[in-house]
Amino acid sequence: MQIIDGRKIKEEILNELKNKVEALPFPPIFCDILVGDDAVSASYVRIKERAAESIGIKFKAATFPSSVTTEELLYEIDNLNRVPLLCGIIVQLPLPAHIDKQAVLDAIDPKLDVDCLGSYNNDIFYNQGGEIGYPTALACMKLLDSLHLNLKEKKIVVLGRGKLVGLPVTHILESRGLSVSVVHSKTENSSEIILSADVIISATGRGHSITGDMVKKGVVIIDAGTSEDNGSVIGDVDVPSVEEKASFVSPTPGGVGPVTVAMLLENVYKVAKTKLGSSK
Repeated sequence: MQIIDGRKIKEEILNELKNKVEALPFPPIFCDILVGDDAVSASYVRIKERAAESIGIKFKAATFPSSVTTEELLYEIDNLNRVPLLCGIIVQLPLPAHIDKQAVLDAIDPKLDVDCLGSYNNDIFYNQGGEIGYPTALACMKLLDSLHLNLKEKKIVVLGRGKLVGLPVTHILESRGLSVSVVHSKTENSSEIILSADVIISATGRGHSITGDMVKKGVVIIDAGTSEDNGSVIGDVDVPSVEEKASFVSPTPGGVGPVTVAMLLENVYKVAKTKLGSSK
């Protein structure tokens, strides 16, 4: 079994992006909105800050107390939308329960919605195939594409149909003319479908739920699931259990996560290009 090294792929993408960003006539600005003082969310913000600044993208942290109201947040986002040279805004999720999450996400100017979580960009993604896509789904595809497999000859199974990974990655695969089976909680014969898969992309968030007895020899597994176990982040795949069966596995952490950051910043660069009036 070979491990797909997401950190290495991330660095390759960032090195390429750094050259592209340096060629821009202005430094793009990327903003991450953080509400509250959750330590895990704050650590994710710092990861994105370091990555952005390493390639010449200016980072703006917009931090608000957990007591902020939806209306106050909408007002602040409206102001952020008007910041010159801003080329991307995201909201660190989850938000406090009293906040209207979709209203907040929809308040971001679609041109700056680099997480693709606003209703407008979601519609564009599924119906017109816009420039901006879901970073985690794009990361899954980047890892899979790094293996240079002939996917037309593979049976592909996506586990989960969530908005961030399952649905968009299925859409991307199908838009390439590939055959995809989606397994979710109500799928009949799910164990047989999983066992027949040549490629599995998993995003269920159920820690170590994929074990060696569930998969066939030679399977490729992209693990996009995250959950917590005694303070540590773990993936859907029990890697030691599948190592005798799988040909390739992306681990969690160190697989999809780092590449997601790189794909997010690639979206920021795409927005920066549009500000030049360029379609390159």
